[in-house]
Amino acid sequence: MVAFVKKVILMSLSGLDKPGITSSVSQIMSRYNVNILDIGQSVIHDQLNLGLLVELCVNSSSEEQTFFEDIQVCAKSMDIAVTFDEVSTESYNDWVNHQGKSRHIVTLLAKQITAEQLAAVTSVGTTYGLNFDNITRLSGRIPLGSFDDQTKASVEFSARGEVTDLTELRKAFMKLAPSLNADIAVQEDNLYRRNRRLVCFDMDSTLIDAEVIDELAIEAGVGEQVAAITESAMRGEIAFDESFRQRMALLKGLDESVLEKVANRLKLNDGAEKLISYLNKLGYKTAILSGGFDYFGRYLQKKLNIDYVYANQLDIENGKVTGRVKGTIVNGDRKAELLQELAHKEGLNLEQVVAVGDGANDLPMLSIAGLGIAFRAKPLVKESAQQSISQLGLDAILYLIGFRDRDSVSE
Repeated sequence: MVAFVKKVILMSLSGLDKPGITSSVSQIMSRYNVNILDIGQSVIHDQLNLGLLVELCVNSSSEEQTFFEDIQVCAKSMDIAVTFDEVSTESYNDWVNHQGKSRHIVTLLAKQITAEQLAAVTSVGTTYGLNFDNITRLSGRIPLGSFDDQTKASVEFSARGEVTDLTELRKAFMKLAPSLNADIAVQEDNLYRRNRRLVCFDMDSTLIDAEVIDELAIEAGVGEQVAAITESAMRGEIAFDESFRQRMALLKGLDESVLEKVANRLKLNDGAEKLISYLNKLGYKTAILSGGFDYFGRYLQKKLNIDYVYANQLDIENGKVTGRVKGTIVNGDRKAELLQELAHKEGLNLEQVVAVGDGANDLPMLSIAGLGIAFRAKPLVKESAQQSISQLGLDAILYLIGFRDRDSVSE
């Protein structure tokens, strides 16, 4: 009777990366009918780390020893180190039983990544029951001495574990983030996270670095009064509908000719052009859902190739702004309704929708989207939103949907 030797072995190989390592090792394993149970590989600064969890089934202990020796000879010939660790049946079965357990993705966003940030993020995550088992750099390589205001860096942590209160974990990361000069996002790692298809943006102070109604007010000579009302509304201190009516009344008599002038001086927020360009090329649908004005939404639609625009109509008679509200006001509740309508039109689940905004009137749509992002937002909005970005530009959203800088999209 043949005495089979059947074991689970963790093989770890490390050394200077070069072509042919995985191929050479695999060819040796194939001669021994080895089953691959798990495999992982990373290369950091040309240093390879390759891990293989294998099931070894051989005819005898001597054949087992020969297998180990063949792998060692192969590794030595390529100047790489190799170690073997036997995994017990109990340990392996426990590992298998973790399949399907909750997983989360934590994304760290900053100008540069520091050891302090890594220590703090992993410490908080561990406190809330996460076990980080994979860390990936999403941003590109940064040359030494090149750190400046335009530098961006992002690291993604993949973690497993049951989080009893995801809201509390998000609050903990949000509280930690300012002291680290970073943003920290946490998402459930599920099918929807990898299958977002629609991104809905607020316009004023989100896509553009301005509140259009304030710009119109400057032209009308009532800039300070309107700006004060706008700021109060964005902080959630006054209902949006009431604030909108008050501001519109102050614009009465403004000449229609100033619209083009204001549109031409609007400045896109950092990363907006790159983000929407990439989203378009990746097949996403995009929309502007704005409490601002349709004229400027259409201007941005043409400039950025955005699919949908919903905003307030600016009432004009005889070439002058009337100061009256025309049609249904696009307030917070209406934005949420429009987001749902667009999702239905595109045949999407709400979990597949991303919403981005900065003001209190954006909270309803941020709360129902699968991924709600407060961008350079007021404190109330940051505290209430699922995720927040303050340190980087809008294109950092690409990291939250799993995009990496090396996944370039042809221009």
